[in-house]
This record gives sequence, C-alpha cells and structure tokens, in this order.
Amino acid sequence: MNLGSPIAKGNTAEIYLCKDCIVKVFNDCLPDTESSYEADKQTYAYSCGLAVPKVFDVTKINGKQAIVMEYIKGKTLGELLLEDRENAEYYLSLSVDIQQKLHQIIPDNLESMQEKLQHQIERSPLVGKWNKNYLIKKLHALTYENRLCHGDFHLFNLIMTDTGVSIIYWVDSTAGDIRADIYRSYLLYSQFSAELAEMYLQIYCEKSGLLKTEILQWAPIIAGARSAEGVSSGNSKLLLDIIHHYSPIKDYNWEVRL
Repeated sequence: MNLGSPIAKGNTAEIYLCKDCIVKVFNDCLPDTESSYEADKQTYAYSCGLAVPKVFDVTKINGKQAIVMEYIKGKTLGELLLEDRENAEYYLSLSVDIQQKLHQIIPDNLESMQEKLQHQIERSPLVGKWNKNYLIKKLHALTYENRLCHGDFHLFNLIMTDTGVSIIYWVDSTAGDIRADIYRSYLLYSQFSAELAEMYLQIYCEKSGLLKTEILQWAPIIAGARSAEGVSSGNSKLLLDIIHHYSPIKDYNWEVRL
C-alpha cells in the first residue's frame, strides 16, 4: 500500500494523511502490541465523551503495525501560540480548561500511573540505584484518587478546529494523580520556556485551587520517569538537577556522560 510521504515523524512512528484519515505507522523495533495498546487508550478517551479522534482500525500496512483514525483538521494550540505569542495566556488558559475536564473523569480498566512511573524509573539509564529506590519509595508513599491523566498534555497535542479543541496522542494516558499530570505538563513547558511553564502552573492553580507545593511534590518522581525517555543531554542535566534538588541522596549514575 502506497501512503505517500509522511506529514510528521516521531520517535516511534510516522504519520500519513490518506483518504481523509490519519494513518499512524509504527517502527519495526516496537512490541507487536504497541498499536493495539495505544488504540485502546485512545478509544477509551473517546468513549468518555472527550473530543478525541475516533479510531477506525488497528491493522498492518506493508508489514508494519498501524492505526487508522479520524483526521482532525486544524492547527495545534502550540502552532497558534508561536504565531501569536502575545496571547500565550489565552491559549494556556484554554488548555487548562480542557485538562481540568479530563481530570474530572474517574477511569476504569486503564493502566496504573504508579506502575507506569515505577517501570520508567527502574529502566532509566541516568538515575543511580540509590535514587531509584528513593523515588520508588516516595512514589508509593503518595496517596490520591485515581483520575484520567493524559500523560503528555501540552499545547502541541491540542488541535483547534471549527467546532472546538481536539486532544491527540493518548499513549501515555493512565489512571493516576492529577497533580502528577499537571507537573508533567509543567516540566515539558519548562524545557521549552520557563516563563511559559510558570504561567501554565499559575493558571492551573488559580482555576483549581490546588497549591503549587502539592504539585511540586511530584517533581523528582516525574523527572526520574522522564529520564527514561531518551531525552537530549541538556534536558538530562535538567532532570538530574531536579532529582538531586529534592533527594537527600547525591547518587549520580557515573556511567552516563551528559
């Protein structure tokens, strides 16, 4: 099957626009269950009544795993912000309204955030063994009510359409603590712009009544999990600095050269 040229490429897949559908074709190196794993999460989010692209099929194309889904026409809020930086507060406020809506959902049969974060921390090549133990112990000490968490919520995963905003990329969604989900967004923004990150966090706290300190308690855990994702050397240093700021253990993995 000839899909033409991809319209986007990521670390795990290539994206094609074909016959008014989006076709996500996964790289060969991934487990055979990767497409169904992601499609199931996206289908669940769709079933919750959220504005999410509908999954039409999970298949194989030219021997590779693929998901065929609804094409959402529009620009991401990230693209709109880059074109109109003076309205950054408006776009972030809009995104927070959407994030709060999904945080109200109590999920069932969705991957546990706690288990996902622990597995990421355990396989991180950057974090030393003592800090891995510290982070996992801290992770299990936190208590919370499970809510739907996107796991990669930022302006570039939100598409503005003629009828509203659609939320894409659900592979990292879990049942977990909304404060962790908020910090994850804050961390992603901080790697792009400290000013944007602080604006996002302030808006979320003002709209939700949450305290900044409640959210920041997740900082070392989310930084440790993020360090397993093959980030750049500059971001690796930032993540380790966050971990060692909160951790009483100055335990660097000296085998890692940043």
